[in-house]
Amino acid sequence: MRLFKTIAGVRTELKSAWQTDQTVGLVPTMGALHSGHLSLISHARQDNDLVVVTIFVNPLQFEPGSDLEQYPRQLEQDCQICEEAGVDIVFAPTVGELYPQAKQVQGTETQEELTHVVPPASMTSQMCGESRPGHFQGVATVVTKLFNIIQPTRAYFGEKDAQQLAIIRRLVTDLNFPVEICACPIVREESGLAYSSRNQYLTPQQRKQAQGLYQGLKRAKQALEQKQVRDATELLEILREDAPWSPSQFDYTALVDPETLQPLKKVEKKGLLALAVYLGKTRLIDNMILRDRAPIIAIDGPAGAGKSTVTRLVAKKLGLLYLDTGAMYRALTWLVLNSETAIDDEAGVAELISQCDLELLVGSRPDVPVEVRVNGKEVTDAIRSAIVTRNVSAIAAQKAVREKLVSQQREWGEKGGLVAEGRDIGTNVFPHADLKIFLTASVTERAKRRQKELTAQGKEIIDLAQLQGEIEQRDAYDSDRAIAPLKKAPDAIELITDGLSIEEVIAKIVQLYEREKS
Repeated sequence: MRLFKTIAGVRTELKSAWQTDQTVGLVPTMGALHSGHLSLISHARQDNDLVVVTIFVNPLQFEPGSDLEQYPRQLEQDCQICEEAGVDIVFAPTVGELYPQAKQVQGTETQEELTHVVPPASMTSQMCGESRPGHFQGVATVVTKLFNIIQPTRAYFGEKDAQQLAIIRRLVTDLNFPVEICACPIVREESGLAYSSRNQYLTPQQRKQAQGLYQGLKRAKQALEQKQVRDATELLEILREDAPWSPSQFDYTALVDPETLQPLKKVEKKGLLALAVYLGKTRLIDNMILRDRAPIIAIDGPAGAGKSTVTRLVAKKLGLLYLDTGAMYRALTWLVLNSETAIDDEAGVAELISQCDLELLVGSRPDVPVEVRVNGKEVTDAIRSAIVTRNVSAIAAQKAVREKLVSQQREWGEKGGLVAEGRDIGTNVFPHADLKIFLTASVTERAKRRQKELTAQGKEIIDLAQLQGEIEQRDAYDSDRAIAPLKKAPDAIELITDGLSIEEVIAKIVQLYEREKS
């Protein structure tokens, strides 16, 4: 990892990446890094050749009289965190480096006039913008500067700052920045409190009170899902009721469109429920997307952990649709193997699957919950062959394959009411799943299960040590591949299945689902 404090230095370092078309992921921060930032870095690391983290306490987004001077600054510690997280470059400019024309910058007070980027007033005049005048102009200005300096392929922002996220997306659209904005789910402490650099200001009593933000959001979500409460007035009342602080401590509560930030009268398809609260002098924000759809359960984990069987039976138990994503990847692998296209010919594979018609249908046999068809041909049994199993990871790692199937899966997910399994269902396909499970087991346990499965199928028995080696090799490949590697979502619940029967695993997941609903 390399640290740069000048624009010239970081641009020189990035020049070769730009010239060779390497992808660059940008994670803008104000330092004091925590688990929420690490989640952004992790997503950027998965998606890009290079990861750049910027650390800059931007004075333009602090209104006069705010906590600019008290805001935590710990560059050495942050750089250590970045290095351990696999960051390639840290850019930590001074105020003078980023705003050379200003002798003093804070909020709207400057000794010399600066050029500002001004987002639409309709997006900045309410919620956080009402109590923090000039804040989002400061955000838009510094983000524009960073985009111009770093020239990233993708930029990563947390959904906790939902208003900021919507404004930056509008900024990219209006100013035609060639940057993909990647939104990452809120990372929370075990209590539900969203990670924030300002949490360190809280006293033990205030930290306990702060848990009420998430509890209020969950009450509103449950009211929508269980009682079909869609009216904004009712949802906001539910959000505020039983709060462990006085009404005067609320800065705002709002139900708005997540993209335009315009107030909603009721939740149709989805709405952003947001609030800000003062606990002492510390201002905390939180939010939750409310969706009027049936729930989604995402089950991820390594090969051989029993995901397919568990997911299928959980779906049956809860009356939800079983989305067999593994079968989808196997189907395309079968298609490639039965064509004249080589597995490693990514351009040829992309062309082949672009014309593929893939169908998942309710199975006609009791032992087959999902029937798979490729271009009209029934391939349900064929996709479970050993040769498909050996090659599916190589096909799944290809960008064109991922894009086609993820798009199709997300389209089905809009309606909800499904249980899906795979390698990155909770991290990438359905990041807003209502429940995320990371189902795993030791390599030895998975090898034994595979050997038992082969015996039951009457196939050639493979030595246990050989099976363990194959599983370890596949784990390493799945975890290290450039496109959507196997990774546990930060908010997923890990469930180790060694020594557990299928029935016990299913019971645990159903119990977790019922707990989440309540």
